[in-house]
Order: sequence, then structure tokens, then C-alpha cells
Amino acid sequence: MRISSFSCSFTALFTLIVMQVSIARGQLAPSETGILFQVQQLLEYPQVLQGWNNWTNFCYLPPSPSLKVVCSDSHVTELTVVGNKSSSSASPNSPKQNTLSGNFSIDAFFTTLTKLSNLKVLSLVSLGLWGPLPTKINRFWSLQALNVSYNFIYGQIPQDILSLKNLTSLVLAHNLLNGTVPDLRSLVLLQELNLGGNHLGPTFPSLGNDLVTIILKNNSLRSVIPSEIKKFNQLQQLDISSNKLIGPIPPALFSLPSLQSLDLAQNQLSGALPTNISCSVKLQFVDISHNILIGKLPSCIATNTSTRTVISSWNCLSGGKNASYQHPYSFCNKEALAVKPPSKSKEHKSSTIKLGIVLGIVGGVLGIAGVLGLLIYVINRRSKATTDDDHVYSIFDGSVTSKRSVASKKSVRRAVDSRRVPQTMRSAAIGLPPYRAFTLEEMEDATNNFDPLNFIGEGSQGQLYKGFIDGSEVMVKCVKLKQKNLPQSMIQQIEVLSKLRHLHLVSILGHTIVTYQDHSSTAGTVFVVLEHVSNGSLRDYLADERKREILRWPQRMAIIIGVARGIQFLHTGVAPGIFGNNVKIENVLLDDTLTAKLSDYKIPLPSKVGSESPLNGKDASNINRQVFHLPLPTCSTENAEKEDVYQLGVILLQVITGKLVTSNRALDELRIQVEKGLAEAPSKLQALVDPSTRGTFAYESLKTAAEMAINCLKKESRTRPSIEDVLWNLQYSIQIQEGWTSTSGNLGGPHSSSY
Repeated sequence: MRISSFSCSFTALFTLIVMQVSIARGQLAPSETGILFQVQQLLEYPQVLQGWNNWTNFCYLPPSPSLKVVCSDSHVTELTVVGNKSSSSASPNSPKQNTLSGNFSIDAFFTTLTKLSNLKVLSLVSLGLWGPLPTKINRFWSLQALNVSYNFIYGQIPQDILSLKNLTSLVLAHNLLNGTVPDLRSLVLLQELNLGGNHLGPTFPSLGNDLVTIILKNNSLRSVIPSEIKKFNQLQQLDISSNKLIGPIPPALFSLPSLQSLDLAQNQLSGALPTNISCSVKLQFVDISHNILIGKLPSCIATNTSTRTVISSWNCLSGGKNASYQHPYSFCNKEALAVKPPSKSKEHKSSTIKLGIVLGIVGGVLGIAGVLGLLIYVINRRSKATTDDDHVYSIFDGSVTSKRSVASKKSVRRAVDSRRVPQTMRSAAIGLPPYRAFTLEEMEDATNNFDPLNFIGEGSQGQLYKGFIDGSEVMVKCVKLKQKNLPQSMIQQIEVLSKLRHLHLVSILGHTIVTYQDHSSTAGTVFVVLEHVSNGSLRDYLADERKREILRWPQRMAIIIGVARGIQFLHTGVAPGIFGNNVKIENVLLDDTLTAKLSDYKIPLPSKVGSESPLNGKDASNINRQVFHLPLPTCSTENAEKEDVYQLGVILLQVITGKLVTSNRALDELRIQVEKGLAEAPSKLQALVDPSTRGTFAYESLKTAAEMAINCLKKESRTRPSIEDVLWNLQYSIQIQEGWTSTSGNLGGPHSSSY
């Protein structure tokens, strides 16, 4: 009896001790509880934090993809908050306003956060944060992972980030960061680096060779890939696509022992790869498409295998399966001459070689240099006086304008400091002139005062006119603004507009904004200058029996992949992403090389469509011309991202069958036919294909494309694939087609299109 009583007492005592220890570990210190409430306030009470109140036990909050708080020894060690302040995010709940209000202070916000001195993981995604990254970030002594992606943080990455010696993961993707990346080699524990979707450059960053993941895609890098990359033995993923990288691809890149995924697409990489290079056995994916490479591919990436996918289209490669989807050699030769590497390194090397000679004759050189310096100074003074007397420098596009032109623009109030003009406004895309701001006079001259004869039609956001600027034909879209008071965030909005330049978009060349001082119905008009694409639409080709013969299966797949790439760029290539893009077959334009260019996509402006004239009937003397902050885009529907995918499926179905869809009923009937064809024998699906493509496709390529079309057309938006999934499957389909084309044994076989 005594033993039983003792046992019960001991058990109760042990349980009490365990409960006290658990409470001690899980109960948050009062000071840190107050800090979390300050964070809630500074973030302007986002929806994900609206449940926090005085009774909230932060250490016992159930974790979710949007919110996670982890405590240890009465301190917060992990804080993850994912909001919906970026339309690029995966959340279907698109906000009406993307950034936090003008009262938000990123400096005060991070000052508060740094008081959580035990933080090891900090993730603040899609919260609308704006402003430069504060230098006091160096106070996060214990931080191991930092993720502030999908926000609106601009300026340079501060050197103070190098103080975070325990950092293993750094994700600053999809912001508005620019300038040179700090030398990150001192962060020896860093394994993941994702800086994609910014404006960083032009030099390739210096990185530690223990990194496992490097993502620098969609930036402004314009340099060679450093040879030091061959030392990155732990690297598993390297994505530096959609930059302006130049020079040859280091052969050692393919043989890195741990590398699994390599994406170098859409750069200006040139030269030929050695045919004798070897590839790592772990390498599963390689994309070197849309560069200016020549020669033959090495055998290890010349063809796809069951364990490796290679995309090499739209270079100037010769031989094998590559010939069908390549530019002519002259194209790459011309482009390579236009993108020679900067001479800085050459000058440095030259100066290094000559250093000993210079030191030997330094006395004589100094004397001569003094005389020459004096002469140069006098000449420059005279030249500068003459130049300043006749010209002024435009802060919008870096061009030189005569004083007579400037005098006619005295009514224009410039709202941008020339030092803060986005880099993309001063640099040219391939084949396009540099983005710049035009004057109203230039718009009137281009369109002959908006002559009705130059009127093309009404688009989704405004009237469209044809015009001529500097002898080249352009399109001018007149977008009426909805709101009177535009947001005061110039850099962000100008960057969004100026970034809409892509191979598969009808790119924006520039803009001008005018406002009306005495007009109550509108805030003004934005004139958006677009490139002109003259070869008709995809619908025109499918409707014309002669033209449709040109579009065999490979050409059709290349076009649909181009459309998908254009949509992907709108979704992920700019921050915030742009959704609900009026993706229709008549809006897919084809240039002289049958390259697809998406037109009439959503321009991120609060527009209203009306029948008024571009100038609202106002005389130019009543117009106050003013450069404004362009508003950030908002998503019109909750499923706008998947709506673009659905419309792409509609186009894909028409491309496969050659039948133009004119109603929802016709679309449903065609979809059901293709679904039945997929479920039955191959001949049933082949019978649905446009007769113009018969004999030109592999059945597996057709099947993959048809399956993707059906998936895109699913009724429930959440069940549709992402644009990335669509693009991957379409690229896989064309790789199957390339293999079928290069293997004559497939012709006429059971899976051939010949029937």
C-alpha cells in the first residue's frame, strides 16, 4: 500500500516538473510578445496576422504556409509571414494595393525586428515592403535564413549583409534591387542564393564555392561567366537565364560533380563548345536556348536521354536535330560582334603587364603627364563651354537636346532625379532601341495629330494608332487613366513599364504622360509606344488555307512555346507579375521569322476605355505635361493567373486542330473530341489534327501537347497547371519531335503521324 502511494506521488511530481519545463520553454518573454504586436502594427494588420490579440499564445500557434512562429527558451527563433501584397505570389487573393502605405518605414520595421535577437529564420514574403534594405540588418547576429522575396525593396544590397556570418540561405528574389552584388565569399556557410527577378548587374557577383543553389535569373548581368565556377563542386542548381551574359560558356560547367540543373537560356553567350567535354552523371536538365552559340554540341548534351533533358533551340548550332530550330550562322556572327565583352579586364591586364616598365620610367612619364594634363584641361574647358551653351542633357533618356527644344518643354515638370532613372531606361534590349520618355509633340508628329486614317482600333485598354518615329513604324496606345491622384512611387512604376521588353511580347519602346488641369473626368492619358509587328496574327494564318500550309507541326509548337514564354515573362519576369493578359489567338502576332509576339497584354496602368479622342478634345495649351509615378498593376480576378493558362489552352487546341473557336459551345465540343481521341487509339487523335500538319509530327509529341491543352482547359482553376508546368511540357513535346525528326526509323511507324 505504501509502495503504491509512493509511486502515485512520484508520478504526480514528475508530471508537474515536465509541465513546468514545457511551459517555461513555450511561454514567450513579455518583451518579445510586445515586439510581435509592433510587427503586426507596422505591417498595417495584414490578413494573416489579424487573429493576433492579447490572448494569443504565439509559441503554440499552429504552423501554416502563411504563418509560422517557433520559440525556444522563451525567445522567437523563427518568424515566417507570407502575405498577398504581390500579384506575383501564388495566392489567388490579389490585393487592391500592392505596397504598404506611404506611412510605412522600412527602417523602423527592421529596427523593431532586430530586437528579436535570437531569430534564426526570418521570412517576409509578399507583404508590400518598400524602401531600401536598411544597414541595421547587420544586427541579426544569429540569423541563418533570410527571405524577403516578392516585395518592392529597391536600391543596392547593403554591404552590412556580410555581417551575417551564420547565413545559410539568402532569398531576395522579385524585388527592385539594382547595382552590384556585394562580394559574398565571406559568407562561408551560405548554401542557397536566390536574387532572381531584380535589376542587379552588370558584373557577375563574387560567390563562395560551397553554394548548392544559385539563382540569378531575370537580372541585368552583362559580363562573362567567371572561370572560378569550375570550383563549385557542391553546386546542384545554377539558373542565370534571362540576363545579358556574354562570352563563351566555361566547358567545366557541365562536368561539375553535383550539378543537376543548368539554365543559361536567353543570354548572349557565344562561341562553340568543345566537342570532347564530359558531363556530370547527375546532370538532369540543360537549357542553353536563345543564345548565339555556334558549332556542334558535345555528345553528352547533343541528344535527350531518359535521364537528361537538353534544350538548345534558337542558337546557330549545326548538325543533327538542332538544325531545324536554329538561326542561320550569319545571325550569330552579327550578334556576337555587337556584344563583345567589355574591355575593362583587358585594360587591367594590359596595365598589369606594363607596370614594371612604368615604374622604371616613372620620372619621365610624370613630367610629360603634367604637360599633357594641362593641355587636356584647357581643351575640355573650352569644349564643355561650347556644349553647355548649345545643348542640355535629358534626364529621361540620356539624350542631348537643343535649347530650342527645351524651351518648348518648359511646361513639363520633371519628377525624377536623373541619378535615380532606372537602368533599364538607359540600356537597349537586343534588336530594340533604348527605352525612353517621349514628348507629346513627338506623339502628335508620329501619328499626324492622331489622324483618323492612322486609327487601328480599340484595344482592351485604349485606342491604338499607327505612327512613325525616326523612320520606323510603331504603334501608339492611348491609355486613359482612371484616377486623379497617382501613387508617389516613381521608381517602382517606371521600372515595371520599362521592363516589358521581351522576345515574345510586342515590346514597349517608351511612353509619355499628360494631365489635364481643367478636366474633371480623367486624370490624364498615357501614350505607350509599342514596336510594330507586320506579319499578321496566328488567327490570320490558320484562317488562310495558303498561310496555314506554312505552319507545320514544328513551327506551330515553336509558336505556342513562344506564347507560353511571353506569358511566363509577364507572370514572373517583372515584379509584381502581370495577370489577366487578354490572351487570344488574334493577339498572337507573328514577325517575319514566325516568332510569336503577344500583343494587347495588360499594361500596368489604371485605365478606362472610352471613345473620346486621345487628347479628350483639349487644346495643347490647356495641357500640363507631367511625368508621374506609374501605378502598380492589380489583378482583376482571383484566378487571373490560371485564366491566362486557360486561354493558352484555347489557343493550343486551335493550333492542334486548325479549327478556329468562335463560341464556348464550339470550344466544349472540340475539347470533348480531343479528350476522346486521347482515351482511344492513336488514330482517333491523329484524325483530329489539322490536315496541313499530317506527316510532320511524332505521335508522342502530339499526345503531350493535346494532354496539356486539356489540362489547361479544366473547369476548376486550381486544377490547371502553372505556366511553368505548361512550358516544361511543351518543351518536352518539341524535344520528342526533334528526336523523331532525326530518327528516320520512326517514319511511318506505329507512332508516326503518317497515315
